[in-house]
Amino acid sequence: MSEFVTREEILVVASVRQSPGEEHPVVRDSIDRSFELPTGLYAATVGIYLAFLAVMSTCFMNPSLAIPMAVIVLLIVAAFAVPTLWVRMSPENRKLPLTWGNLHSRGIETGSGHLDGGAAVVQVLILPVLILFWGLSVAVIYAFT
Repeated sequence: MSEFVTREEILVVASVRQSPGEEHPVVRDSIDRSFELPTGLYAATVGIYLAFLAVMSTCFMNPSLAIPMAVIVLLIVAAFAVPTLWVRMSPENRKLPLTWGNLHSRGIETGSGHLDGGAAVVQVLILPVLILFWGLSVAVIYAFT
């Protein structure tokens, strides 16, 4: 629960510095910015999201939807391009994404525990695939109504 703490009570337990620039910043030599998953999984995820947009734009062809679809495509590409660029930033990454062989032989540690390679692939791709199937079902319903 939260409670009100006065400034005096904070000063008793907190260490207050005169200026934040007095200490040298901690610089880590190796920073792992990747999720350690194979690059192919990222590409498959982007491809499936773009396939969903292709289904939707094909099903509901309308010239007035060209600009919104283009913006959505750019947002999806940016959502995956920015993390890709983040992984490649300096300082140099000493850890590389796992290869397909390493993923299938060792598996990966996730927030829900250790997963083997196949389960990790399913966990990464389940949402994009469900969204694509949802789009296909909407297209089928639209085609028959």
